[in-house]
Formats: sequence, structure tokens, C-alpha cells
Amino acid sequence: MVSASHRLQTPEPQMETKVEMPQVEIPREEREVRRPSGRQREIRPTSEGSTRVVPRSLHERVQEILAPAPQPEPQALPLTPFPVPKTVSTYDDSIIGTPLASQEQCVRYLLRYNPAPDISVTPQQLVSYYYQEGEREGIRPDVAFAQALKETGFFRYGGTVTPDQNNYCGLGTTSATVKGAYFASSELGVRAHIQHLLAYASTRQPLEPVVDPRYDLVRSVYGESTLTRWEDLNGRWAVPGTTYGQSILSMFRAILNE
Repeated sequence: MVSASHRLQTPEPQMETKVEMPQVEIPREEREVRRPSGRQREIRPTSEGSTRVVPRSLHERVQEILAPAPQPEPQALPLTPFPVPKTVSTYDDSIIGTPLASQEQCVRYLLRYNPAPDISVTPQQLVSYYYQEGEREGIRPDVAFAQALKETGFFRYGGTVTPDQNNYCGLGTTSATVKGAYFASSELGVRAHIQHLLAYASTRQPLEPVVDPRYDLVRSVYGESTLTRWEDLNGRWAVPGTTYGQSILSMFRAILNE
């Protein structure tokens, strides 16, 4: 005899429930592509407007690996993120522009007049700094270098500024007793020179952190106004300097003859 408690623990038989799943018809073309195979397939259109599956041969697949489709050449990034007018004439007197003289011409011109310039780097390195900094900011580097030659007496100095200052444009030299700015390296001295020119010629902030100690002063004085020509520096960069810009351009044209 089976006790009542035992009968209660006996599980009731479970009824199996079947769920009928709808059958989805897969197009023949897709079945062909999905079907496992040792050969890859591709779908090509037919003349009737439908598609058909065409097996790709081993030779085609090997050729794809050995000779992949050519990739588009990456476009060269512009040197500056802003437009810089191209300098085309020897008599263009704009401060902003591109170089006409080569770096080699600049070096040859310097060494012609001073074979032993008093600088902390080689003449080639110093000139390369002018091209690097000038082209970055859109300032003509060859004319800026001519200005440095004028300001330093072809790097002989002899005035208030001394070679150890790496100050190539008389920055901060406001009198015969004020020596002006000091820079830790030739590169920073060149950068300050280019930034000071940019302060006069443009309202745009330099791309590199400002190292020119008088940059903000110039910008606050000129506001939205700018000087566009080297001759505009007359009486401003140099006082009285009535032919200051013209003499810089004259030296620049002499560089072009090297």
C-alpha cells in the first residue's frame, strides 16, 4: 500500500508542447553563397537584371593577395593651416609670403661677408631655423634672415646686443644701455624674431607658444591694424629708420644673386 505522502511527491506526467516554426524560403542565390565550399564565390549581375553566383578560381584569389588593388595616395597636408600668398616677384615687398632664395644662397651670402659668424650653431643650422619658423608662420624666411644680417652686422654684433643673447633682431633693445631679450637657444631666438614680425603683419596668433616678449605689446598697440610691407617697419622697428625696410629688401635681392 502506498502512503498518501508518497503519492503527492510523484511528479505528474508532462505534456510536450511543440511549436511550429514558419519555414522561410531562402533565395537560391543566397543558398549558393552560404553553402560551405572550398572555393569563394561572388555575386555578379546578369544581362536580365538578376544576379548569379560565379565561383572565383584559386588563381584569382592568389592574384588578389599578390597584387592588391592600389590604394589612393595620401594627400600631403599643407605646411600651414591658413593660406599664404606665393611670392613670385623679386620686387614683392610683402612681409607674409613664401621664400624665393634657397637656404644655400643665404648661407653663401653670409659667409661671403663673414666667414666666422659669432653664433652658437652652424650657419646652415641657423638658416634652417629661419626657414622652419618662417614657413610655419607664413613669414618670408629669406627676407627675415636678411633682416637678421642687418641687425647683427652679419653676426659680428659690436653694439648693445651680444652673441650669447641669441637675439638676432634687437628685440627689447630700446637704447644704447638696454641689452634686450635673452633666449636659451638659437632656435628660440629665431622663433621670437619670426613671431615679432607676425605681430606686426597679422592678427593671427602664432602656431607655437609665444616666446617673443614684446608680442602682446605690439598686438595691443595695433589691434586690428597690420603692417603688410617691409617698408612699413620704417620708424617702427628701427627709429628713425627712414630706409630700414628698403635696406633689408636690398640685402635680400643680393642673396638671390648668390
